[in-house]
Amino acid sequence: MSESLLYSLIRPALFSMDPEKAHHFTLPSLQKLHQLGLSSLIGKPQEDARTVMGIRFPNPVGLAAGLDKDGAYIDGLASLGFGSIEIGTVTPRAQPGNPLPRMFRLPKAEAIINRMGFNNGGVDAFVRNVQNSRFFQEKQGVLGLNIGKNADTPIERAADDYLHCLSKVYPYASYVTVNISSPNTKNLRQLQGAGELDSLLSQLKEAQQRLADQHKHYVPVALKIAPDIDAEQIKTIAEALLRHRIDGVIATNTTITRDAVHGLQYAEEAGGLSGKPVFEPSNRVIRALKAELGDALPIIGVGGIFSGEDAVTKMQAGASLVQLYSGLIYQGPGLIKDCASALRRMR
Repeated sequence: MSESLLYSLIRPALFSMDPEKAHHFTLPSLQKLHQLGLSSLIGKPQEDARTVMGIRFPNPVGLAAGLDKDGAYIDGLASLGFGSIEIGTVTPRAQPGNPLPRMFRLPKAEAIINRMGFNNGGVDAFVRNVQNSRFFQEKQGVLGLNIGKNADTPIERAADDYLHCLSKVYPYASYVTVNISSPNTKNLRQLQGAGELDSLLSQLKEAQQRLADQHKHYVPVALKIAPDIDAEQIKTIAEALLRHRIDGVIATNTTITRDAVHGLQYAEEAGGLSGKPVFEPSNRVIRALKAELGDALPIIGVGGIFSGEDAVTKMQAGASLVQLYSGLIYQGPGLIKDCASALRRMR
């Protein structure tokens, strides 16, 4: 039985559950299946290695951050055949996130709204989970660690949180993602402004170089940005990325716009909208970034990928790699192989 057919049978039961409860059921179940050796029944993509940020990715289809915020399910997720796994966002101290309910499905638009708010157990617990994973211990693949700031840290002290997390996760990461684009932490997107971004990137680059000397190993740093930025903001961000020699950019996070879901149940809930409605907005940002950056800096494309054709479109827009999240919820793990196959054919 194909992964797509199997998931089509399972999905109605999952979608009958509250979205966050379904999340907390699915990930432990996946981890258990992996521990029992049953994940080997899932078809994996063929090898299609790409070197990006100096890292060899076994295939160009990765998992976007947000699905496993604490790194508790790395091995189970890796068993699905991703070319990379990105976990987090993690903050210096544990925090519960925003009040329930905070996740909503919009099936008619194949979309999700979440206002989780960086709920996680803190960076020390996060690092322990990474250390305990076989994926890390056996160096099985590419592991991205995504860092953020605590909700109660004043925005003018945000850099302290990012620097703290960077120093903690650096020895365990294939690359580190700096998340300044979640709409669910107050004022966070303010860090995308010219002055704030210059200051943050300058401090991060200095810390990265210091940590590289300390650990005798260079770990790339990527910046994750929002889709809700205009051409001038994109130009400003691109210039800052180049000026501070940041290693990559992930485009994009969720959107705060609601035009594509107007009138649907839950459309007016606060939070970030992901899924199909963010496909074109993220493509717009990728194309504009590519025009500004050329080949000087790689772009990882995220947002609304629901098919192999969608993954190809992201690459044609200028991405070097792609990441999945909401598409997995709606399409199931067969989407990974579909995207990897389509991208292999386009080479």
